[in-house]
Amino acid sequence: METTVHNKPQVKLWTRDFALIIVINLLVFTNHIMNLSTFPFYVESLGGNESVAGIVATAFSLVAVALRPFIGWMLDNGKRRLILVLGLVGLAVAPMGYLAVPILSVAILFRMLHGASLACSNTTTATIASDVIPGPRFAEGMGLFGMATALATAIAPALGLALMNKGFNVLFIVGTALAVLAIVLFQLVRTPKIEVSPKPLDVRALFNSDALPASAIMLVFMLTFGALENFLPKFAVENGLPSGGIFFAIMAVMLLLVRVFLGKLVDRRGEGIFVYTCNAAMMAAFLLMAFAPSPVAFYLAAVLAGYGFGGLEPALQSMAVHTASDESRGSANSTFLCAYDIGIGVGAGIAGVLITNLGYGSMWAIMSVACVVSVVLYLVWGRKHPSSFSYKG
Repeated sequence: METTVHNKPQVKLWTRDFALIIVINLLVFTNHIMNLSTFPFYVESLGGNESVAGIVATAFSLVAVALRPFIGWMLDNGKRRLILVLGLVGLAVAPMGYLAVPILSVAILFRMLHGASLACSNTTTATIASDVIPGPRFAEGMGLFGMATALATAIAPALGLALMNKGFNVLFIVGTALAVLAIVLFQLVRTPKIEVSPKPLDVRALFNSDALPASAIMLVFMLTFGALENFLPKFAVENGLPSGGIFFAIMAVMLLLVRVFLGKLVDRRGEGIFVYTCNAAMMAAFLLMAFAPSPVAFYLAAVLAGYGFGGLEPALQSMAVHTASDESRGSANSTFLCAYDIGIGVGAGIAGVLITNLGYGSMWAIMSVACVVSVVLYLVWGRKHPSSFSYKG
């Protein structure tokens, strides 16, 4: 069922469709992160090591990156429902592939399918959310939409590890079930009808130039998150620390607090405050794990990392998208999420090599430098760009 975008309330933020797309995004990210946090263990069970796990994570992200620009083009041509259904079906199929053929080379192929499916799913959910959020409350709405990621970050690693302990077959079956539930719920969503003129495929138009500064800043920051999401659980096990599930749960509580209480700050004061403080927090978290890997430092690092990711991701996504027209939101979201994927994939690949050759301590210390580079990029490019909420012209 469709409703026209002109009939949506201009002030009211919470609607049935907005709530449903948040729940669907929660299911998408739970499916994704549940497998992401456990996949290095699965790779190890198939005979691989951290370097191989890093390569698998990079392959996952590269497929998503390669597809996102074309997904954005299709979304800008009005294909929102089709792309989301295709993505959700892929999220249901990929875990069954891991289960059916437990061979490392085959697992890599299904991991690439999983990456493609995630690209279809979360690019579309973000675009539909952008469609239904009223302009005056855009950054606030995107922050609330991002709470799905926060909740998934809270529950998915612990859930994934718990299910993995019952067997990888249980883990993968649950992942498929979550995707099937998302497909069912999406049938209840009334996607806004966006008036578009069909656009021919033009490589130059696949990336949204206004979204590039925020995307580049996010890419560099996400190098740290790629290391964190892929290797934190194994780091905890090998260093006798509390479980990775506890770390991500603490981290996610902080994520939720940031997005509930600070989400409106971007609309009022711009994204700069988050760029500076969130990069500082993530850098401090990595240095704590590098030089003081104790339980107390572990918990503090989780709080800092939660603030870092919880504040920066919605602030920069709002920056990337808020100047886009209805017809270009798909390409703006795909540009930003391409950077997100590249950062996670490259970060995981670099981290895996560093762990294999230098150990976890050196890896955390070296990866923390990305936070400095992220801030420098904002200072020399982002804050001076028209897409910045603080741009003065």
